[in-house]
Amino acid sequence: MTLRITAGAALLAVPLALAAGLARLSPHRWVRWPALAYVEVFRGTSALVQLFWFYYVLPLFGLKLPAVTVGIVVLAANAGAYGAEVVRGAILAVAPGQREAAVALNMTPGRIMRRIVLPQAFPAMLPPAGNLLIELLKNTALVSLITITDLTFRGQMLRAETLRTTEVFILLLLLYFAVALVITAGIRLLERRFRVR
Repeated sequence: MTLRITAGAALLAVPLALAAGLARLSPHRWVRWPALAYVEVFRGTSALVQLFWFYYVLPLFGLKLPAVTVGIVVLAANAGAYGAEVVRGAILAVAPGQREAAVALNMTPGRIMRRIVLPQAFPAMLPPAGNLLIELLKNTALVSLITITDLTFRGQMLRAETLRTTEVFILLLLLYFAVALVITAGIRLLERRFRVR
């Protein structure tokens, strides 16, 4: 369940981060302001409170979602808000001369972004994106508080059954660490591929 929520939230967080990061750079206020509001609300409030709000408060307004859906959506929205700032920062780090040269070649803004800016910004996004994925993995422990039987919830049950607190929590630490190492290895592989290109 932990891996399922991490993967689902990551798949949703990536397009959210890209869309919000690009929207933050839009010259149009009606695009920029909603993106800013999304980023600030989800970065400025607790992920735990967001989970409680979506799971316990939304049903009072007639919108009841399954716990797993709430976990994936909230953690994705949270990671996407932080990721939007990673995207925005990486795009702004691309030398302005690159855009100016593309404009001189009569390229459209969309083509400049796709062909010039994003290919240069993407490698700069990878290290902080890896950090956000690991943070997302660790945040999945919060979903046990909205009735989802994840790794942490199972660990708590096992501890209650066996009374072997030290061994159970060492095992939990090792399992989270192993998954984090896999994520780190994947990000480093991507970094090496893009460095070669």
